Amino acid sequence: MHEAAVILFDTHTHVISPDAATYPTGPIGGKQSEWSRERPVDAGGLLRAMDAAGIERAVVVQASTVYGHDNRYVADTVKAHRDRLVGVYSIDAMAPDAVQRIDQWQAEGLHGFRLFTTGSTMPGQASWLGHPDSYPAWAHAEALGIPVCLQMTMEGLPMLRDLLTRYPKVRVLLDHCARPDLSGGKPYTAAQPLFDMAAFPGVYLKLTNRTLEAATQGSSAPGDFLAAILGAFGPGRIAWGSNFPAAAGTLANLAAQARAVLGDLPPDAQDAIGHGTAAQLYPFATAGAAA
Repeated sequence: MHEAAVILFDTHTHVISPDAATYPTGPIGGKQSEWSRERPVDAGGLLRAMDAAGIERAVVVQASTVYGHDNRYVADTVKAHRDRLVGVYSIDAMAPDAVQRIDQWQAEGLHGFRLFTTGSTMPGQASWLGHPDSYPAWAHAEALGIPVCLQMTMEGLPMLRDLLTRYPKVRVLLDHCARPDLSGGKPYTAAQPLFDMAAFPGVYLKLTNRTLEAATQGSSAPGDFLAAILGAFGPGRIAWGSNFPAAAGTLANLAAQARAVLGDLPPDAQDAIGHGTAAQLYPFATAGAAA
């Protein structure tokens, strides 16, 4: 199938403002990410990149390694482009005012929060994931149906299992599929704890270009990994995201890579991973969309 046939709703992009006075940096962990210094893209640049890639809609995820929990630039970006963008904000789930911060950013027009427990500037897995102090934030997400993006490693899955046992209705989208080791190839024994998370119906996988690249390492192949996660989770719980501009290269190239891989799947799986699952998690973003 021709790759252009795969419609994409990008669930993972970032924006960096050139106005450091209005939007000062304050990265989680105290160190700004290299990608945000070397290839920052502002709101206008993201929209132009989307146009060049043939992507109509995208989720702008708070750049935690740039702004920490100050989500104003994401909020301002989304307010100016509600027809094409939806925003995900970052919170400190351990803070006493976490629930108030959730309500604040939801009222600002953002729709879903992100918990940043690992990353390029914070290697390893933060031990606070699953701490009782974070329970009010999780309970609030469950009560209001707020999707949670979770930047984590496989080491955090036991903590996530405990959280989902306590809050089974929360929808959690695992950034980069929780960064599994795929180098051993099928049957992906090292990734079995990830596949086991399919037992929790609220767990969704964010299949980013980072994950697709990891699926080319060692004995792995992207098609084999896609078959494995489709078998475990089904297409309705997998969503594509570019990770642009944290991922090197143009958004058009990242989208082309994704379309090429997804183009080998059955049409229903292409539709779900390309845009259908994203529309379930962020239904407001497709209001009035053309078929």
